[in-house]
Amino acid sequence: MTEEYTVYGPIYGGPMTNDISKDWYKSSFCTSSANCVETRMHTDGSVDIRNSRDPQGPVVSFTKDEWTAFLSGVRSGEFDLA
Repeated sequence: MTEEYTVYGPIYGGPMTNDISKDWYKSSFCTSSANCVETRMHTDGSVDIRNSRDPQGPVVSFTKDEWTAFLSGVRSGEFDLA
């Protein structure tokens, strides 16, 4: 199966030397004028999310299982607005 999107940065199993990546990443679908979220992956599979317009603002964290369930819902169209 071919993915239809790209996330820049380390993905589960990627090369990470620290417990947490210091880098935040956006989807390749995010443009400079778009409202986007950024993700930061932990080596245990958990994920942090923040609003790209407010990088000093709140961060929402998800466990690996929560993130996996969310991505499965996105991929299956559960959150489509149309």
